[in-house]
Amino acid sequence: MKLVGTWSYPTSIRFGAGRISEIGEACAAAGITKPLLVTDKGLADLPVTQTTLDLMEAAGLGRAMFSDVDPNPNEKNVAAGLAVYREGAFDGVIAFGGGSGLDLGKVLAFMAGQTRPLWDFEDIGDWWTRADPAGIHPVVAVPTTAGTGSEVGRAGVITNSESHEKKIIFHPRMLPLQVICDPELTVGMPKAITAGTGLDAFAHCVEAYCSPHYHPMSQGMALEGMRLVKEYLPRAYADGSDLEARAHMMSAAAMGATAFQKGLGAIHALSHPIGAHHHTHHGTTNAVCMPAVLQFNRPAVEDVLAQAAGYLGIEGGFDGFCAYVGGLNAELGIPRRLSDLDVRDPDIDTLVRDALNDPSTGGNPVEMTAENTRKLFEAVL
Repeated sequence: MKLVGTWSYPTSIRFGAGRISEIGEACAAAGITKPLLVTDKGLADLPVTQTTLDLMEAAGLGRAMFSDVDPNPNEKNVAAGLAVYREGAFDGVIAFGGGSGLDLGKVLAFMAGQTRPLWDFEDIGDWWTRADPAGIHPVVAVPTTAGTGSEVGRAGVITNSESHEKKIIFHPRMLPLQVICDPELTVGMPKAITAGTGLDAFAHCVEAYCSPHYHPMSQGMALEGMRLVKEYLPRAYADGSDLEARAHMMSAAAMGATAFQKGLGAIHALSHPIGAHHHTHHGTTNAVCMPAVLQFNRPAVEDVLAQAAGYLGIEGGFDGFCAYVGGLNAELGIPRRLSDLDVRDPDIDTLVRDALNDPSTGGNPVEMTAENTRKLFEAVL
C-alpha cells in the first residue's frame, strides 16, 4: 500500500513522506503570503525546523519564527506571540510542532484581529460567537508528533497561569485550512515522547468511542484509530525510523482528534488539571489515568469495549481490553502512578474542582461527582 493521499476531511490534508516540501503551495492555498512559523522552544533549533524555514524562504515566504512557547502554553505566551505577529504585519500562521506549538499557533491566528480579551472566547456556551470572524487569520498546520491531532481541531488549549486551569479556546474557523502530515518529521521523536503522544491518540479514540453522545462517523473513526495504535505504536516505539509505523500513527492522531467531536471524558478531565498544576506531559498523564478510568466507567462501557476488543483481536472482552491497556503501558515504559511523574503533595480539593469544571467531564459515560472524582484521583496518584 502506498501511504500517500490528499484528503479534505475534516480539512485539506497533504499526507505522505516528504510533503513538507509543499509548504509554499500549502501557504498559497491558504492565502498566506507572509507567515509566522510558531513552534516550541525545544524544536526551534532542530534541523527539522531549520529545513522548514529554508523551504519557506525558498518559496518567497521569509523565515520568521516565534518559539517562546511553553510545554503547556499560557496567556503570557499568547500575548508575546501577538506582539510579534502584529508588529511584523504577518497574514497567517504556520503552526509547527506538537500540541503546544500547534495550539498556540492556532490561537495566535484566531486572536490576530480580535479586540476582546482571550478568556472571552473560552469554550463555554456560545462564547465563540463573540469573535469577529474577519479578524481570524489563516493557519497551515504541520504536526511533528503523532498524538494530539490539534492539526485537525477547531480549538486550542491555553493554561491560565494565575488560576492554573487549562482553558479551551474555540471557534469553528480555528480549523487549519491546510495540513501537512509528513511522517518523516516524526522520525526523530525520542521513545518517551513517541509513547506519550501515541497513547494520547489512543486515549482520544477510547474516550470518543465510549462517549454516550451520538456521532456514528466519529464512532467508526475512533475504533479504527485504536486499531492503528495497537498495530503500529509498538513498532514506532521499537524503531523510530520505521516510516510505515510513523505514518500510520500520524493517521491515528488525526483520527482521534476528529473522533472526539463526539466527546471526551474522565481521562482528560483528570489529566488537564494535573498538567496545569504539575506540568506533566499530557499524553503520558492520560496513559497513567486510563486504567483507573476504564474500571470507573465499567458499568456503562463494558459491552461497547467488549465489542471493540473483538474488532481489535483482543480476547476476554472488557477485562481483556483492560489487560491489554495495562500491558501496553508497561511495554512503553509508562509509570503506574502520577507520583512517578513527580506529582508530589497535590491539592486534591483543587484538582477535583478543576476536573469537574473541565468540559471533558460532560462526555464521560458515568456521571462524575466530587466524591467519585476524588476516589479516581486517589487511585491514580
